[in-house]
Amino acid sequence: MAVTIEDLYRNYGILADAKPENLSQHKDAYQVILDGVKGGPKEKRLAAQFIPKFFCSFPELAYAAINAQLDLCEDEDVSIRRQAIKELPRFATGDNTVRVADILTQLLQTDDTAEFNQVNAALISIFKIDAKATLGGLFSQILQGEDIVRERAIKFLSTKLKTLPEDVMTKEVEDFVFSETKKVLEDVTGEEFVLLMRLVSGLRVLQTVSGRQQLVELVVEQAFLEQALNPADPDTVDRLLQCTRQALPLFSKNVHSTRFVTYFCEHVLPNLSSLTSPVAELDIQLEVLKLLAEMTPYCGDMEKLESNLHMLFTKLLEYMPLPPEEVENGENSASEEPKLQFSYVECLLFGFHQLGKKLPDFLLDKVDAERLKDFKIRLQYFARGLQVYIRQLRVALQGKTGDALKTDENKIKVVALKITNNINVLIKDLFHNPPSYKSTVTLSWKPVQKAEAVATKRPSAEEMGSGASTQKQISTLQRRDARQIYNPPSGKYSASIGNFSYERGGFRGGRGRGFGARGNRSRGRIY
Repeated sequence: MAVTIEDLYRNYGILADAKPENLSQHKDAYQVILDGVKGGPKEKRLAAQFIPKFFCSFPELAYAAINAQLDLCEDEDVSIRRQAIKELPRFATGDNTVRVADILTQLLQTDDTAEFNQVNAALISIFKIDAKATLGGLFSQILQGEDIVRERAIKFLSTKLKTLPEDVMTKEVEDFVFSETKKVLEDVTGEEFVLLMRLVSGLRVLQTVSGRQQLVELVVEQAFLEQALNPADPDTVDRLLQCTRQALPLFSKNVHSTRFVTYFCEHVLPNLSSLTSPVAELDIQLEVLKLLAEMTPYCGDMEKLESNLHMLFTKLLEYMPLPPEEVENGENSASEEPKLQFSYVECLLFGFHQLGKKLPDFLLDKVDAERLKDFKIRLQYFARGLQVYIRQLRVALQGKTGDALKTDENKIKVVALKITNNINVLIKDLFHNPPSYKSTVTLSWKPVQKAEAVATKRPSAEEMGSGASTQKQISTLQRRDARQIYNPPSGKYSASIGNFSYERGGFRGGRGRGFGARGNRSRGRIY
């Protein structure tokens, strides 16, 4: 005979009126409430509330009680499911906590927004009861559950753990997160790798030099730096990009980028032109050069410094053309002017300048005289073209402030001016005799540090030009440069220069290509 509303209220009254020490004598009354899950919608809603209230008083019925509540969590009526999920944290006592966390993790696969939020709230509440046991349930599903559950559990951890207070996320709990994450990282997709690195990078226990070094080691394992690069395989290239992006924020004067810089010099630069981009619209060569440039300031002692400098030097020469030949009357030949690829040169020149500090006599003692002469001719030609471009950019930006500088065209010009100014500073250093490596520049796509911004405030205003003196200077320069070595395209400031969409983390284009051949785990309910 089915349990009715009246049966539920009567037996609830028996349990509610009983003294705590006598509750265990009313096992039959609690069994009636458990049987309420087999009734209609009203009976189920009452059972969802009554079962957890007396759960702790009947340990011998604990397994049956959790299963009864679980049946309600899977009911066809969404309102019943939400009520049952809301009450689930009340079952999180002792050894039951891991099981409750495991159940809630599996319930993350719901497509109902309100229900999904309810599951998230329930997980957060049991975190505050027993964080380590809750993590045990979550990681169990990440390692063994279905793909949709795994994906949502990883996203939950990467977004929610950082919101929990220190009294919940103790050192012991954070150590447990790190050890379990390392197990998961043995077989991950690219997107999962990014989320998990975000998770462990935020752990307070790893905010030390040794902690950040451990994180770098994790990334090194994923990057396969001991293997040669296959430039034709987009997945291999993608893996390297993703790993490098995750490692970049970890580098400092105490946590070195040496292994990554070495790998880029030995395996990536020689194959730069043949790299296969994982995303069609990505300029893979520029992306790689940007990453290399950002890493070089944190490079430590390098075993093959001289050979790596030679590789950087050789690659730099490729992007610094010789001036066009002149015919007898002194005019340039009819051949097309070489294009100056400023974005590429900024990256390579910056990297060469950074590593050159470690071997300051490289250009004097390690490069033969003929090659050095060729380099200086290229530098001089590039510098002259650079000056023309810088003047044109300053004229174009003269007097523009506020909203006028926010148009797409002017944003490109502002970035182009940063690039060209950076190259100009670095070239001046190399023209010193002996070459100097003392100047400091901020890469064009990086935010300017406040101290540096204050220091350069007046010069930057002058760079934009103002007043009659600037106009006079421009007219003089136009006469002097009637025959220019290099004339950039008028009115169009190189689309490549403006291409600065630089994102760390996440797969571009939403691709799920990954770091492991994870199969689908369709295990069904494994509560």
